[in-house]
Amino acid sequence: MEKLFDINESGYSVRCKLYCSSVNAVKRAVIFGHGFGGHKDNKAAEKFAAKIISKHKDMGVVVFNWPCHGDDARKNLLLSECDLYLTMVLEYVKKWFDTDELYGYATSFGGYLFLKYIAEHGNPFRKVAFRCPAIKMYESINNRIMTKDDHEKIMKGKPALVGFDRKIKIGKQFLEDLEAADITQYEYLDYADDMIILHGTKDEVIPFEDSAKFADDNVIEFVPVQNADHRFTDPKTMDLAIHTIITFFEA
Repeated sequence: MEKLFDINESGYSVRCKLYCSSVNAVKRAVIFGHGFGGHKDNKAAEKFAAKIISKHKDMGVVVFNWPCHGDDARKNLLLSECDLYLTMVLEYVKKWFDTDELYGYATSFGGYLFLKYIAEHGNPFRKVAFRCPAIKMYESINNRIMTKDDHEKIMKGKPALVGFDRKIKIGKQFLEDLEAADITQYEYLDYADDMIILHGTKDEVIPFEDSAKFADDNVIEFVPVQNADHRFTDPKTMDLAIHTIITFFEA
């Protein structure tokens, strides 16, 4: 089943979607963080949820919109509000289902935000999986996501709509905060046993080499997925990713 819900606190409203066999059956939950320009109605999350719930009836999967994404009401993307949204979701899910057994699954920009959160607050997840995480998000958004015109506009103090299929409004503050919040400055060795990274060898958006080096530096299990692009559009590569992540969560 699917259930839409909002988390309303302190003037913020985080739009969420829960996948589960039954709300009353949920004893464990996976928090899913989508990528830049994504939203809570993420097809990859839906497919993952169907697979893991078919095996584990006590598992729920919660997907939520980052600020300015999907039907979120925020107007300008700020890193501080991304951190706040993740905090709100984690606390709400723990309270709602009366559980500390949380798992994480994040892609691209979502992977960067989860890793940033872990570095700054500690790891809230029993286990966490990353697919094509944007390890160097500042470089990626400047070199692969923004156009030259976008960058010039932002440097002049004007916000720009940035992205691919769905564009997100960002301003100079976001870029400055992103540059300062370089997650490669942190060590994740204390959390490495509870992490796994998968990355497509043909990722056209986020460099494969960044994930490989980050995983090696932090002794994190790394799974290269041959011929997979950034979105794992080939169903076979997505099936492999889902199987690998579920197996990791079960171990």
